[in-house]
Amino acid sequence: MEQDNSREEVLLLLIDIEKKKMMSSQGLSDLLLRYQFAPKQQRAFMTRLFSGTLEQQIYLDYVLNQFSKKEMGKQKPLIRCLLRMSLYQILFMDQVPDRAACNEAVKLARKKGFSNLSGFVNGILRNIIRKKDQIRMPEEEKDPLFYLSIRYSIPEWILKIWRKMYPYETVKKMAAASLEHPKVSVRVNQSKISVEEVIDSLKSQDVLVEKGAYLPYMLKISEFDSLDRLTAFREGWIQVQDESSAFVGHLADPNEDSVILDVCSAPGGKSLHLADILAQKGGTGRIIARDVSEKKTDLIEENIERCGFDRIRTECFDGRQQDETWIRKADLVLADVPCSGLGILARKNDIKYNSSPDKMKELVVLQRQIIKNAASYVKPGGILLFSTCTINPEENMENRAWILEHFPFEPENFSMLMPEGLEEERASEGYLQLLPGIHQTDGFFIAKFRRISDE
Repeated sequence: MEQDNSREEVLLLLIDIEKKKMMSSQGLSDLLLRYQFAPKQQRAFMTRLFSGTLEQQIYLDYVLNQFSKKEMGKQKPLIRCLLRMSLYQILFMDQVPDRAACNEAVKLARKKGFSNLSGFVNGILRNIIRKKDQIRMPEEEKDPLFYLSIRYSIPEWILKIWRKMYPYETVKKMAAASLEHPKVSVRVNQSKISVEEVIDSLKSQDVLVEKGAYLPYMLKISEFDSLDRLTAFREGWIQVQDESSAFVGHLADPNEDSVILDVCSAPGGKSLHLADILAQKGGTGRIIARDVSEKKTDLIEENIERCGFDRIRTECFDGRQQDETWIRKADLVLADVPCSGLGILARKNDIKYNSSPDKMKELVVLQRQIIKNAASYVKPGGILLFSTCTINPEENMENRAWILEHFPFEPENFSMLMPEGLEEERASEGYLQLLPGIHQTDGFFIAKFRRISDE
């Protein structure tokens, strides 16, 4: 396999991510689209090198700073990204010979106009190769959170937030989970086909299939090249959705005639799940799936068309604005609000570098704008379901308390809906916090409320 071009493509993408603050998932998706006809091995190499370099960035810089007189933060962007991705190959990619990683880095430095720094690049990498066993880690006993920050490449300020809520060993497990590579999680549309039939179809295409941890219609799949090549996906039998996210539909538990409004729906997984539940129950239930832009509603439409549901339609609408026509009209309102995403670091590893305490405070303001409007759409006796994919009390428990203080809602006990194997005492109080590394899902928060008056 010709690797030179692969390394160059990854280097250019890493520089783009750093300079333009673009989302890594979109950048990688665009890269793989350009290489869609390349050998599977080459695509896998680029994916591993790009994603791994990003997720281990704090650790890589820590090691490089031990061997460089000039700190990584002061290096030219191309040299910094080149050193990071080359060191990642040396420390984490056993199939790449150390000598090859070093030599290719030197070639790339010269090719990109940095011949004057090629000796610097060569010297640092060769020195690390010789002295791998001399790399020093912080002492966990002396500064536990700094140790975790370096060991698992998580900014220390995030770990401090978690430590305020959970014991150190729990924080350590959550940090470790952020470097795991979770399998793709899919939900079976049971109104279309049985779980066993989907498993048979996937296995017939040599896909490795495992059952989900808690919900019987969830599967984890691996050893496939592209979703679009799977019959189960093309036919709309499955929808990509983490099991934590599927708990929203599971705990919403709408009746067959529910009028449902999803105010932040894209890409539509939760609305599609509810459509599947309604289709299984019959009745006249329907769903309006909204989001802020046509680009987002187009994503929902694509999934609706692929899955073939007729109880759901999309609308482009900004959740921050109030829609007077929906006041007290919905039996169930979903508010899966934009959040910091600290529960899905294993899937979107650049979140940890692009977030900050100030950005999270700004998010809370946005969240409350959306929640305030969402609450107004719930009819008396109806349900408001609020959720995020984060582990941050300001965005979760404090928003829950704010809802109970400012709106005529009470917590809705959903303990009777909790699956076997997930004993969560807070379910009786109407909320659930799933933690990566503790539960077998992404991190996720769900709170369920019932409107108790027509105020």
